[in-house]
Amino acid sequence: MVAPPPVVRGGPRPLDPVDQVAALLLAMGKPAAGRLLKYFEPDELKRITRSAVHLGAVSPNQLDAVVESFSAEFANGASLVGTAQEVEKLLTGILPADQIADILAEVRGNAARSVWERMGTVSESVLAGYLVKEHPQTAALILSRVKPATAAKVMGHLPGPLRNTVMRRMLSFKPIVDEILQSVEKTLHEDFMINGPRNSGADTHAKMADIINKMDRAQMDDVLSSLAETRPKSVETLKGLLFTFDDIVKLAPRARTALFDAVPNDRLVLALKGTDAEFRGVILGALSARVRRMVEHELNGGEPAAQKDVMEARRSITDLAMEMAGRGEIEINPGGEDEALIR
Repeated sequence: MVAPPPVVRGGPRPLDPVDQVAALLLAMGKPAAGRLLKYFEPDELKRITRSAVHLGAVSPNQLDAVVESFSAEFANGASLVGTAQEVEKLLTGILPADQIADILAEVRGNAARSVWERMGTVSESVLAGYLVKEHPQTAALILSRVKPATAAKVMGHLPGPLRNTVMRRMLSFKPIVDEILQSVEKTLHEDFMINGPRNSGADTHAKMADIINKMDRAQMDDVLSSLAETRPKSVETLKGLLFTFDDIVKLAPRARTALFDAVPNDRLVLALKGTDAEFRGVILGALSARVRRMVEHELNGGEPAAQKDVMEARRSITDLAMEMAGRGEIEINPGGEDEALIR
């Protein structure tokens, strides 16, 4: 248990419990402190690091008051000064470099930059589901700060009316007050960097869309129709997050080619069973000549397949498309207009 803050009359400010821990770790030096640091949680490390960076000068008398057993060691020693450089030296070799950079970025006041950079790693469907629940002005501010490529993908998932409103607001921005921007950055940090990893998939719309995506078309239409009677706004949001096997024809030609290059031929043959000629023609057009001939041969001469197996093959392909979109390998925009084709 950490001792009460020592009071030094007329001297430096009292040390609170976190300051005492930081002072002791700095005083111990890297080898001894390193054996202790690995037992702290990430949040505790950040608190200690923040305290150490702003600790300033700590006299031998204050160290003596914190732990009496160290009085002899520090009685004739020099005062120590807590700085970002000292903390970085202490942590180097003990924690991974990216974790050290993340901790020091936050305590040095650069956490804002880290937030906007890391927002680019958030799935666009999840971010879209988050923004539809925010005021359009807030959504516009967030999308104006993330990378253009990320903003474009998120826009594709937003319902049309909201997307148009957000675009108009982005064009009419006035200078943002620092306090407002800091408040938004703090909220995003908490929602995505702290609470997000602990509650992965906690966003209601994104989670529900993932469930509906696993249904067949008849079930999906039935669920959406039922929800539309009581939650029309939620249905609009869900439609922007959904991506089904039927939506594959809405992908850009290059995206379809990239997708089916990663799909085994036998799975594609199974998924195409029961599709109409127009749909099948679009899919076959994304294949190389050799693969197309093989798939057509199997479709024309193959045996019938169980509906369960066909639906499973289709789900695996749509899941793969969503995964590739999440990695930025293809773009999907199920809520957008069909791409114009030029022959």
